[in-house]
Amino acid sequence: MLDEIDAVDWDSLPGHPAWYEPDRVARGLRALAEAANLVQVAEAGSLLGGGGIVHGHSAAVFPAAVVAAPLLLDIAQQGHPAARDTALGLLDEALSCYPHAGYTRAVAPDGTAVPICCAIAHHLRARTDFLAGLGKRGKSLLADAAPHWRFEIRQCVADGGDTAAFGILAGCLPDGVHEAEMHLAGAITVLSEVTLEYPPAEDSPEACVRVIDRHPRELPPGVILFPAGCGDRVH
Repeated sequence: MLDEIDAVDWDSLPGHPAWYEPDRVARGLRALAEAANLVQVAEAGSLLGGGGIVHGHSAAVFPAAVVAAPLLLDIAQQGHPAARDTALGLLDEALSCYPHAGYTRAVAPDGTAVPICCAIAHHLRARTDFLAGLGKRGKSLLADAAPHWRFEIRQCVADGGDTAAFGILAGCLPDGVHEAEMHLAGAITVLSEVTLEYPPAEDSPEACVRVIDRHPRELPPGVILFPAGCGDRVH
């Protein structure tokens, strides 16, 4: 795990220059991974929460939180029990804090610029079994991640003047009509009216959403939808 922490060029990650301190991320993650007592855990948490992945006093989150999220989850699974609690607390804080203008997204390997909260939620859902196994604390974190849904389109058919899009839903798309960001080849388009047509069945992530006033050719397979409100979150 330490090699994975050191392999990241934290200085190259964007962040508000007055608030983001990349050195705090590397030192904080290493210290939290190696912590053997409460004092060491508290010191590591202070580094990460005071300008590393978040700035707790101003309730700001930095793009570095997305890269740190899977490392914090590794620490939660493998580290000291107190380190686990601190790691989960930092993830919860990162999910709920707001980014500074100009630093609101994390760029995925495919070039998709995903809102920070949605990217963190994706990492949390990847560890659903672990988090759910922790009981109330882990389930609460998953519940906080649920509104930051993600829908990957697999197939579309025309339905009147609308499109019925079938695909994979992660998180919870609430009832009603919502705005969504459509991510395609690095470009983002806002869809003004998206609604859940058929929710996932038990033990399956497959769902159907209706995209109002859009033709199937506008929604090719592989398109990913995110809640538009997440892209508007700013400190």
